[in-house]
Formats: sequence, C-alpha cells, structure tokens
Amino acid sequence: MLSSVVAKRLVTGVCQAAWRPAITGLVSSRGYRGDTPDDTRGDLIEIPLPPWEEKAGEPTDIKRRRLLYESRKRGMLENCILLSLFAKRYLNTMSENQLQQYDRLINEPSNDWDIYYWATEAQPTPDVYQGEVMDMLKEFTKNRNHEQRLDAPSLEYLDKESQ
Repeated sequence: MLSSVVAKRLVTGVCQAAWRPAITGLVSSRGYRGDTPDDTRGDLIEIPLPPWEEKAGEPTDIKRRRLLYESRKRGMLENCILLSLFAKRYLNTMSENQLQQYDRLINEPSNDWDIYYWATEAQPTPDVYQGEVMDMLKEFTKNRNHEQRLDAPSLEYLDKESQ
C-alpha cells in the first residue's frame, strides 16, 4: 500500500506532466506576468492599423446603418453590449455632428478597452474624444434605471421603426 505522501507526489507529477507541452522549446514557458517592471515587452508584435478616415459624403441613413453594425460587432463582448444598446437608444436621433463624433469614437481608437474605460470613467477621456456623444455614453453607462443589460438587442426593433 502506498503512503499518502508517495501517492500525492505521484498524482502531482502525473498532473504536471499532462499540462507540459509535448515538445519543449517550441512553446514559450513564460506566462503572463502583467506589467512588471522587468518586462521589456520584446515579445509583443505591433500591428500597424490604417488611420481612421471620415467617410465624406456618406448619406446619413447609410452612416446610421454602418454605425449600428459597427456598434454591434466589437472586439470584446462588453463593448458589443454597451455600444449596441447605446446605438439602439440614441443613433436614430443623433445630429450629423453627433454621428461624426460617434463614428470617430468607435472607429479611431485601436483598443476597445480604451473605449470601455472611458465610458465607465475608469480612465480619463482624451480631449479628442471628449464631447457631447461621450457625455451621453458615460451617462448611459451609469445605467441609472437599472436595466438588465446582458446581451445586445435583437434587430426586430428596426422592422418596427421602418413601418
């Protein structure tokens, strides 16, 4: 009969071996360490993104549809839910200037987390994005009516508005 100490070592060794990559050396053994001071970030790849350009001459109804789509299809679920619900509530009543601000806000920053942190006021909003639409988004994000916001809205409301 194995003692409990020997059995524990055996089980621990088997479990650790199961989690190791089959071919060592090809897989980096370095895990995520966060923003530690000794992290040179030499392993990060910077992917250049084309600069945002305003679509001059775009008809307002097309712009609203594009912004609705872009509000729903984000890089992270939190913004998908937040921006799609915001778009459902405000997009059809926005002025041309507000549409331009919203377009810039959701399309120019390359990191969706930035938009989320600005909207939730976890980080200060850069001056270039601060404006009427950002104020509306910040107020919407506070959810003062305690609405249940667990998913993006269905698109059925578009059919009702068009009738």
